[in-house]
Amino acid sequence: MRLTKYAHSCLRVEHDGGVLVVDPGVFSEPAKVLDGADAVLITHEHPDHLDVEAVNRQLERRPIVIHGPAALAGTLGDAAQALRPVTPGESFTAAGVPVRAYGGRHAVIHPDIPVIDNLGYLLNDVVYHPGDALFAPDDVQVDTLFAPIHAPWSKFSEVVDFIRAVAPRRVFALHDALLNGNGYAVLDRQYTALSGSEYQRLEPGSRIDG
Repeated sequence: MRLTKYAHSCLRVEHDGGVLVVDPGVFSEPAKVLDGADAVLITHEHPDHLDVEAVNRQLERRPIVIHGPAALAGTLGDAAQALRPVTPGESFTAAGVPVRAYGGRHAVIHPDIPVIDNLGYLLNDVVYHPGDALFAPDDVQVDTLFAPIHAPWSKFSEVVDFIRAVAPRRVFALHDALLNGNGYAVLDRQYTALSGSEYQRLEPGSRIDG
């Protein structure tokens, strides 16, 4: 697989001629990211992970399959016709990439805010994107983890413990669009020191092999 990390929580995966996009949200240049996509994985319905207008515009240009929690049907509008609902523990193939779904619920933001569905996705048994939850798979050795390093629902110590629980060979920063240069400097230093894995924050548009 060849992965391109876009802003915030978005990945574009190219594999055997297929193109799979994960979480094309409003911070991630979704029109560019979705161009040529064959399938999309959505972890949950929040707009920083799903730009509904961009997905609908892409569907007007070419058919794509959208994989994600069944609750997305109420968010996607016309694009709901392309939704293939996914449940935790399910394995399937998207744009030629083997995928396994984990978790099921979004992290708690505040007791007054309803908890929504969220799925983490393991790609080709090696790359894990957890969405907005700190669910650590216990049935596979994850090679590459994209870890949400900053969010209204997160606590630094919990993210460190999550990375240590997953114990990947390498970890890349995810979910970081609300940070500025000061925040990047502090968190990059701390995650490098404490995660127990090879840590790196990629600039949007950076490509790596998965």
